[in-house]
Amino acid sequence: MYIVFEGIIGAGKTTQCFRLSHWLEDKFPKLHVLCTREPGGDEIAESIRGTVQGTPFKEQMDATCEAYLYAAARAQSLRTVVKPRLDSGWIIIADRSFITSLVYQGYNRGVGIDTILDINKVAVSGILPDLVLFLDANVPTALGRAHDKAGDKWENLGEDFFVKAREGYIKVSHLSNLFGKWVGIDGNGTEDEVFQRILQEVTPFIHSNEGE
Repeated sequence: MYIVFEGIIGAGKTTQCFRLSHWLEDKFPKLHVLCTREPGGDEIAESIRGTVQGTPFKEQMDATCEAYLYAAARAQSLRTVVKPRLDSGWIIIADRSFITSLVYQGYNRGVGIDTILDINKVAVSGILPDLVLFLDANVPTALGRAHDKAGDKWENLGEDFFVKAREGYIKVSHLSNLFGKWVGIDGNGTEDEVFQRILQEVTPFIHSNEGE
């Protein structure tokens, strides 16, 4: 089972990704669970991550260049980290996926959602999420939680970018052929409150898919 967290920076994806993975390990001790992230997850993908969003270049990186770099990292981690474990019956919990590229480069930066899908067709190669958990948090609140402004260029962007990104997520949520199920989660409130909302969606989903 491949579960993906999506949402703008500061929505709580990373925190809830780890919380859910630990909860699943405790609740289903016979299952193997891995929490990973995009871009990243293995040495090569992490290196690409550092290049595309953590290196201070003198010029601005073109959005199409960004899209290809993210797709390259994705091609690597999906094949070395995600797919082998899915094939062995693991549950994968991922902090982001190709959906972020659809929103950030496709919708926000004007490359086009269809173009991003074309760029990622080979990279993703049918390794699609069974469940997408979209953490929908108030934009000012979410940006106030961001904590890596020196090491992640996205965290330096203004509120307007992320208001538009939220619009992009809503648009992408209707592309139902790209994932098994999309669930919007209210990302406002305490960490515990948000996690309880996640469990309300994840628990019945896992039970309904047991044995598949």
